[in-house]
Amino acid sequence: MMKLAKHGWWFLLLTTVSVIAARAAEITATIHLEQHTPGLSPANVVVWLTPIDAPTPHPVPRQNVRLIQKNKEFTPHLLVVPTGTSIEFPNLDPFFHNVFSLFNGKRFDLGLYETGARRSVTFDREGVSYIFCNIHPEMGAVVIALNSPYFGISDAKGSVTVHDVPPGRYRLQLWSEQLLPALPSVSDRIVDISSDSLDLGHLDFKPSNAIPAHHKNKFGKDYPPATTSAY
Repeated sequence: MMKLAKHGWWFLLLTTVSVIAARAAEITATIHLEQHTPGLSPANVVVWLTPIDAPTPHPVPRQNVRLIQKNKEFTPHLLVVPTGTSIEFPNLDPFFHNVFSLFNGKRFDLGLYETGARRSVTFDREGVSYIFCNIHPEMGAVVIALNSPYFGISDAKGSVTVHDVPPGRYRLQLWSEQLLPALPSVSDRIVDISSDSLDLGHLDFKPSNAIPAHHKNKFGKDYPPATTSAY
């Protein structure tokens, strides 16, 4: 009798967990460009949901995240991580780099470090961090740290999915480096989510005219003129 009761208790627990898991919804959307613009695509638009009527679950930091420096480029160009995630910046080039960010996200300066070396930064506050190298002005990347665990990034076709969203009311927010919502109603709107999956349909975007042509170095000055040096 004790054995049957024990098995019955586990069956009840597993059934309850399954029911709770089934309540989470998949939220999908398609990033749509109002007009074709050479060099622009619907990829890399970040979509996230923040609960309104309930506390935002504390996101679990990702592990083993790297933003590589190689061939005078950061790879990947865009990283979206939960707050608290530590990102490693390994230098795989045969010369020095100096990674820094002085913008509204995480402010840091890793200083000058050589090939094979690696340094890390913990992104412990929500925000967008524009990452540059103080030596090579052509290098740039973006790290977005979010307090919400409910986010997704659009692919080359503009498709984006946010997984495992519990029922409730959420604020929909969007970010893109090169695009802007075509109408204010596209972003920062309220979305009601039930236990069923929800397709938000087309989210219309247009090119942004606010993309800076260049940036300053970490001292707020222009970079020196380019030379023919391999470094």
